[in-house]
Amino acid sequence: MELFENMRLKIGDVILSKKRERMKRKVSFSNISHIKNIGIVWDASKIEDFTSLTRFHQKMHERHIEVKIIGFFPGKDLPDQYTAIRYLSCLRKNEMNLLYHPVSSDADSFISKRFDVLIDTNFKKLFPLKYISCLSMAGLKVGLRDTEINNSPFDLMMEIKKPVDIENYLNQVMYYLEMINSESDKKLTKKN
Repeated sequence: MELFENMRLKIGDVILSKKRERMKRKVSFSNISHIKNIGIVWDASKIEDFTSLTRFHQKMHERHIEVKIIGFFPGKDLPDQYTAIRYLSCLRKNEMNLLYHPVSSDADSFISKRFDVLIDTNFKKLFPLKYISCLSMAGLKVGLRDTEINNSPFDLMMEIKKPVDIENYLNQVMYYLEMINSESDKKLTKKN
């Protein structure tokens, strides 16, 4: 059974690589003051992380930044705290095709939405979430540094000691985003 699953994952990964090659995406980020929305990809099996994500959502809401979270939950029934939350959608196994590609309208709309920033918190590298991060049309994609740098979908990679604490990780991402200031913004600031 595991051999069959591994073969399906490998085929799914090859197809994902081909889709990424054909993808046309413009990388863009000027500075944190221009962020209007953030997308987060999350391993929803880590229920203990939900509190940190809720706090992050609240902080961003106070800054007038919309946050949308898409998670993958391996179980059949979602935990009660995941239901009826507008900014969270969770995919389950029955929303994957044979090659573990998400086949839901939530995944499609998340992938096609041009988030200003996509933050990947898929620390276990679950394939359905990797699929979403790779194909996302976000202006800037942020994720953990990987040994397979050439195959990484991320424009900005963070290196953090493991095990990764999601709250610390999100704080570090925002800290580094605040440090980025594009050349065009610097020129505008100097003229004024």
